[in-house]
Parts: sequence; C-alpha cells; structure tokens
Amino acid sequence: MAKEYKLTQEALKKLQEELVYLKNTREHEVAEQLKEARSFGDLSENSEYEAAKDEQGKLYSRIAEVQFMLDNYVLVDEAPADGETVRIGSKVKVYDLEFEEESEYEIVVSQEADLLNNRISEESPFGKALLGQKVGEEVLVEAPAGVVRFRILAVE
Repeated sequence: MAKEYKLTQEALKKLQEELVYLKNTREHEVAEQLKEARSFGDLSENSEYEAAKDEQGKLYSRIAEVQFMLDNYVLVDEAPADGETVRIGSKVKVYDLEFEEESEYEIVVSQEADLLNNRISEESPFGKALLGQKVGEEVLVEAPAGVVRFRILAVE
C-alpha cells in the first residue's frame, strides 16, 4: 500500500498549481535549454548539454513526486479550532520549562513545514507530542539531547 500524504485544502491547491507549472511551463523551458545546448556541437564535451540533462532529470523527478502525492493524499479536516485542543492548523504558544522561554508554533502537514517560520509538521516529534493536548497541559518531547518539557499556554 502506498504512503498516504496528509494535505490541507491549501497544500492540495499548491501542489496542483505546482504540477501545472512544472508540466506546462518548466518542461518547455528545459526543452529549450536542451535544444540550445545541442546546437553547440559535440555532445560528449558539452557542459551546457550535461547541465540541461541534469535539470531535465530533476524536473521529471519532481513531477513524479508531486503526481505521486496527488495520487495518494488524504484531505485533513480543517474544522475550526476550539481554542483549547491542539490540532493541525493550530497556532500554539508554549513555555519551555527548562530554558524558561515562550515560543509560538503553527502545526501543519509535513508538506507545509517551515521551521524558519515556526511551522512544524504534525509528524515531527514535537508536533506529535502537541497534537490532542490542551491549554495548561505539560508535554514531554523526545529530543536527541534528552526529554524536553513544555507547557501549553495558548491555542488559536
């Protein structure tokens, strides 16, 4: 059985748009690069041709990856949050009990994860530990450095 990819409506739309772009625009651009590189002559010593072939391989790999995700996705329920329980789509304010610091994260599906913007995957250890928990509860997260303790301060 193929892996199922959890997608929000927004992530699904982005993947569909990306696939259209890759097939309709990017594929033609890469074909033009190949055509131009071939015109330079001897293909055995043509670095432009090799670079274009590499780009074509990456493109077809990404097309296959996106198509596979679109063929094997499950739409995530995006019901409004109750303000108490952490779920996908929730913004969670937590307090690190060891370092005495507050942080805020958004719980998202793995395809939307972006740690630089505090968007963490529901499949990550931290995301898994937070899901289903309520405001005021203490959460233990298994980390490489050991167990880290957080208290949930707010859920939006």
